[in-house]
Amino acid sequence: MLKIDHVSKNFGELAALKDVSFTVEPGQILGLIGQNGAGKSTLFHSILNLFSYEGNITWQDQMITESAFDQIGYLPEERSLLPNLTIERQIKYLAKLKDFNASSSLIDDWLKRFEVKGDRKTKIKLLSKGNQQKVQLICTLIHQPKLIILDEPFSGLDPVNAGLLKQAILSAKENGAAIIFSSHNMANVEEVCDQLVMLNLGEIVLRGNVNEVRNQFGKINLFVTTDWTEQQLAELTGVKSVRKLSPQHYLLKLTTPEAGKQIFIQLTQGQYIEQFSQEALSLDEIFRMKAGKNDE
Repeated sequence: MLKIDHVSKNFGELAALKDVSFTVEPGQILGLIGQNGAGKSTLFHSILNLFSYEGNITWQDQMITESAFDQIGYLPEERSLLPNLTIERQIKYLAKLKDFNASSSLIDDWLKRFEVKGDRKTKIKLLSKGNQQKVQLICTLIHQPKLIILDEPFSGLDPVNAGLLKQAILSAKENGAAIIFSSHNMANVEEVCDQLVMLNLGEIVLRGNVNEVRNQFGKINLFVTTDWTEQQLAELTGVKSVRKLSPQHYLLKLTTPEAGKQIFIQLTQGQYIEQFSQEALSLDEIFRMKAGKNDE
């Protein structure tokens, strides 16, 4: 278990982390979200002992020292591959630092798994940015770490390759790894995370199970398909705002979840309606709200 216990970090007068506490259990994926400058990378660097900090960070009930690094896989946000090395030499070199023997056949398996456009003898500098990102991910995961830290792992990946990464993350979870990753793409967080923590200016402003977090804000999104006009919908009791998504398809923001029942009766009048779906706010909407960027 990774335990973050009342961790604070200052850079001069700047408080980058303020009394941050949470845990990540083996076989669990935690999404760390927040705007740029919220403290995500600072927290990752603190876990890796790259910074001094106040509080305690432990892995398997022990302080994290060099002896634990072989169990850790870390993907930095910035690419850190050596461009003149071949894929094979790069992976073997980093694996050796983790006291792991990455055989050529194992490397071939991982290259195939991530659909890297190149072979073991291809130089890093000849790869596209997306394929370089995939090689760096292989370097992070090939030694089967028990604690995996991924800083913006989906950066530079198209939807197909992002899907390959999600499969790798879920596979590591099934093998008992504790995984923490940051992402600005809330869809990725919703899809694979068990828990989430949101930082804003170094403080935790949101945490918990993804569905629980969404539901605590109430089901105030109402998607409807109707021949009513936008003006007619806006005049319904309990409707805060109306947004037209496509012809006859609208998103109604409700003042309270309870308003949905009466709106259903008024819209349907006992007749069939193609869509009436009352849902919780999306994680992206909650992110914007907590970051003070809500457009509503």
